[in-house]
Amino acid sequence: MSWNRRRKLGILMHISSLPGKYGIGDLGEVALEFIDFLVDAGCAAWQVLPTGPTSSAAGHSPYSGPSAFAGNVAFISPDDLAERGLLDGVNLREFEERPGKTVDLDKACATKKKIVSDAYDNFRRDDAYKTRFRDFSDEFWDFCVREGYWLEDYALFSALKQTAGDVSWHEWPRAYAVRDWSVLDPLKAESEMARMIDVCRFGQFIFFKQMEKLGAACRERDIELIGDMPIYVGYDSADVWGHQDLFRLDGEGRPTCVAGVPPDYFSETGQRWGNPIYNWDKMRDDGFYWWLGRFHHILLHMNKVRIDHFRGLLGYWEIPADEATAMNGEWKPGPGRDFFHSLRYCFGQNLGGRLPFIAEDLGVMTDDVLAAMDEFGLPGMKVLHFAFGDGMSTNPYVPHHHRRNSVVYVGTHDNNTTVGWWDDDATSTEKNNFLQYIGRAETEKIDPLAVRTAMLRMAVASTADIAILTAQDLLGLDGAARMNIPSTPRGNWNWRLENLDGLKRQARHIKELALLYDRCDAPENERSAG
Repeated sequence: MSWNRRRKLGILMHISSLPGKYGIGDLGEVALEFIDFLVDAGCAAWQVLPTGPTSSAAGHSPYSGPSAFAGNVAFISPDDLAERGLLDGVNLREFEERPGKTVDLDKACATKKKIVSDAYDNFRRDDAYKTRFRDFSDEFWDFCVREGYWLEDYALFSALKQTAGDVSWHEWPRAYAVRDWSVLDPLKAESEMARMIDVCRFGQFIFFKQMEKLGAACRERDIELIGDMPIYVGYDSADVWGHQDLFRLDGEGRPTCVAGVPPDYFSETGQRWGNPIYNWDKMRDDGFYWWLGRFHHILLHMNKVRIDHFRGLLGYWEIPADEATAMNGEWKPGPGRDFFHSLRYCFGQNLGGRLPFIAEDLGVMTDDVLAAMDEFGLPGMKVLHFAFGDGMSTNPYVPHHHRRNSVVYVGTHDNNTTVGWWDDDATSTEKNNFLQYIGRAETEKIDPLAVRTAMLRMAVASTADIAILTAQDLLGLDGAARMNIPSTPRGNWNWRLENLDGLKRQARHIKELALLYDRCDAPENERSAG
């Protein structure tokens, strides 16, 4: 199979959801085992959620983390560190636990930070970085220099948060909050602060070295990695603290306005996300330098990137910061076509002008958004759970309306599982329309697993170039396996597989669907026989 193949099949599975020994999925052997499963299942893509660090204060949402550039050290494989000799004297068994159906995210993050700290101590102890780990040390130094444009802010930000009791940066001592270098430079030189900064750098080096290994394994097996980029960043982040001029903040460093979406069918008061709004005029002045660096960084490790809330780049809902809801906001123009021309110039040169991005265009899209997607050849998303309500004749999510240049999902991380959708969420209209669509009588009773099976086939059969299925749907799991319930701040992002056995049993059936609907190539011997 080749990346150039137009029709492809992929699986949406976040790294945290993989099974493993240390409380959370990681970038080690099980991730490589998952790649083997993808190949066996005739898949050519693996989609993950944002891989950045998360915080307990934000419910460990990967869409509201403390850095737009950093990696989540909770995904680091301890076994890889042990193989490199970086965990000599560390008993990893004390960190092992039997995989369950959920991840204790607070515990998993604390465990991995402790393991990274132990590895760093071994790296430095008795000047081992000059002897045993000399080559590794050279790579570490090169990484710090190459990634310094974001790494230094993130490492210092993380260390200052530790010393300040993990409160938001606007509550730090003023000299820290306003980045007074006459205070910060001497502080960075103090031994304990210097160690915290360097441990953070080291953790990021390890994370991205393991990501590089994963990417190489994917390339070797012809698997595309599809990443995910939140359009906004969290206020309590190294990005806002380190680039306060690039955001709409007042003299005290607080947001003057925040992001969200207006009232609609689903919410009478809209959604007030609370992320600070970009100072787009300032960003345009330097050619969107921060954004280009962000895209460059993620594309080092991902082949394609889904841009979350894509429409916000054309027009965004601005809410005064003192408003409790999203009701009293207003639409403001985003950076628009200038922004996309910059992206095409930087990232489309080697792709014939095409951009390696997927636009999250769910909901009502205005004409300017659709025009930009057409002009820059950006595929949108089609979600089958949204296909069977009223107005099917004009609904873009109905399979016979799908455009080729799109990505079809049965459901995404924000949707219920398909079994859960049928049992708990689907209206009588949606159920009747769905049954009619698959040729069943409206009054006929149908097992939710049969609904799941029909939906999976519908997605793979779609004319959309790429079809992405969730692991939960492949396994026929109910709503307890849902990844996220939007606007619910706690209890999300923690679904996890206990093992890969169930998926492996599905591999043959998935590949049969992929072959039937031209999403993978037949084995060489079958092509020759034909």
